[in-house]
Amino acid sequence: MTITVPRLNRLPAQERGITIADFLVPIRVSEGIGVRVRHLALILAGTLLIALAARVYFFLPGDPVPYTGQTFAVLLAGGALGFRRGIAASGLYLLLGIVGLPVYANSTHGWEIVTGATGGYLVGFVVAAGLVGRLAELGWDRRIVGSIGAMMIGDAVIFAIGVPWLAATTGQPLDWAVANGLTPFLGAEALKLALAAAAFPAAWWLVGRRPGDR
Repeated sequence: MTITVPRLNRLPAQERGITIADFLVPIRVSEGIGVRVRHLALILAGTLLIALAARVYFFLPGDPVPYTGQTFAVLLAGGALGFRRGIAASGLYLLLGIVGLPVYANSTHGWEIVTGATGGYLVGFVVAAGLVGRLAELGWDRRIVGSIGAMMIGDAVIFAIGVPWLAATTGQPLDWAVANGLTPFLGAEALKLALAAAAFPAAWWLVGRRPGDR
């Protein structure tokens, strides 16, 4: 009996590792500023995107976990930047909050936030950005089905880390953490996931209509 396993890699060898962010900086600009500076600029742009998305938030009464735009930004940045740059952008965001910049939701910051009730989601951002970024490097973001799959995996990772962390830090049972840290967000997450997933095939389609940008 033969079990068929779907291929993770969906691109020819010469296209592996290329993400949509590699088309954001025009070739002439890239040649002028250098590869390292271009990578740094893209990483900083990803960090800024996540920080700005954290400004969109609100709390439900009695729920310690806010609704935010962060997960959307993390999935978008990870898929656009790829594995290393995605981890760097989300990791820098996490670090900036730890050292005192008010970049987390509700303008909070500090080590106590990372080790507190919602810290698992912040750590999950780094893991999810890297994972979605790697899948994008393998071509998952080129078609809508693959893009949806990548975003679903990334989103699941965030909550797989965040929900047990919420239970552990609050001393509450896991079912309470699921009811307060997952269930209320499913509708909003589905919308954010769909928007992020649709953005990538659309962006690749636009790139394909612009000759000479590669």
